[in-house]
Amino acid sequence: MTKIQAITTYRTAVPLTKPFKTALRTVTQAESVVVHILTEDGQRGFGEAPPTHVITGDSLESIEFAVGLIANQLIGQDIRRREVLFEKLQKAIVGNTSAKAAVDMALHDLIAQQAGMPLVDFLGGYRHEIETDFTVSVNSPEEMAEDAASYIENGFDVLKIKVGIDTIDQDINRIRAIRDKVGYGILLRLDANQGWEPKAAVRAIGLMEDAGLEIELIEQPVPAKDIDGLKYVTDHTITPIMADESIFSPQDAVRVLQLRAADLINIKLMKAGGIHQALKINALAEAHGVKCMTGSMIETKLGVSAAAHFAASQPNITRFDFDPPLMLKKDLLPGGIQYSGNKIRFSEKPGLGIESEQFLQRLMGGMSR
Repeated sequence: MTKIQAITTYRTAVPLTKPFKTALRTVTQAESVVVHILTEDGQRGFGEAPPTHVITGDSLESIEFAVGLIANQLIGQDIRRREVLFEKLQKAIVGNTSAKAAVDMALHDLIAQQAGMPLVDFLGGYRHEIETDFTVSVNSPEEMAEDAASYIENGFDVLKIKVGIDTIDQDINRIRAIRDKVGYGILLRLDANQGWEPKAAVRAIGLMEDAGLEIELIEQPVPAKDIDGLKYVTDHTITPIMADESIFSPQDAVRVLQLRAADLINIKLMKAGGIHQALKINALAEAHGVKCMTGSMIETKLGVSAAAHFAASQPNITRFDFDPPLMLKKDLLPGGIQYSGNKIRFSEKPGLGIESEQFLQRLMGGMSR
C-alpha cells in the first residue's frame, strides 16, 4: 500500500509582464496556493489553485482552509484506490472547486507516477503536442492591435480577444483594429466574460458577421446563470457560441447540453474541481456531439501543466488556451510542460514531470509566504 502521509500548502506570487484586463477584473500578478502531497514511501505530488474571486469565489485564505478540510479526509488513504480518493475529495466540502482542483492535480500526479507514465498517457495519450492561443486583454483598439501583432511575431496564429468591458461599438472597433493590423490569416476568437446581455450580444455578433470580421467563436457572451439567454444567443447567431462560466459541474453541463444552449464548452479545472470531474464533463459533451476547449485562470506552469496533460489526452478537446505562464516575469516550476512558440510538449517523465525536490526547495526557500 502507498498511503498519503501529509498534505501541505504554500503561497506563491509572480508578477505579470503586463496587466491582464477582462470584463471582470484586472490582474497584475499570479497568486496561487500550491498543494504538496507526500506519501509514506516518499513520493511527491503537486497541484495549484489561484484565487479567482469573480469566477470561482475563492481567496487564498479560503483555498488553504478548504485544503485543510480535504486533507483530514485523505491522509492515511491508499493512492491506488482512486475512486475512494476522489469521492472523499468531493464530499469533504461543498463548492470550493479551486481547492479541490489543486488536490486533484496532486493526486493525479502521484497516481501517474505510481503507474510509471506521463499523466497525458495515463489519461488516454491522444496527443503529445498541442498548440495554444494567446490572449489579447482589453485596452484601447490601438493598443490591442499592437499587442496582437507582437504575439503573431512570436509565433502565435490563434488569438483570443477579450471584449465586453464597455460598449459594443467599442468592442467592434477593437476587432476591426486588430483585423486591420494582422489581416485575415489569423484565427480570432472572442471572450466577452459575461459582459453582454442576450439581445445586445445578438446585435454585436450580427454586426461582426455582416462586417466580415471572421470570428471563430464567441465565449460566454452573457451572465453565467442566464442559460436561457445563452441559448437565445446561440439560436440567433451563425458564429459558434462557447459556454465557459456557465459550466462548473457535470450537472451544469447536462443542462446546457440538453437545451443546446451552446455550441462548444470551455472546461477549466478550477471550475470543475479537477481532472476527475473534468473528464466527466468532456464525456458528456462528447456524447452530445459537442467539442470542448480547455483553458486556465491566471496560473503558473504548475496548474497549466495539469490542464494541458488532461486536454491533450482527450480527442474531443480540440482547442487549447494555455498562455498564462507566458505572461509571467519568471517561471517557478522546474519541469512540467515546455513551450516553443505556440507549441506545448510533454516530458517523458512520470506524472506531471516536475523536478520534485528542486521545486520543494524553492517553495520552502522563499516562494511561499
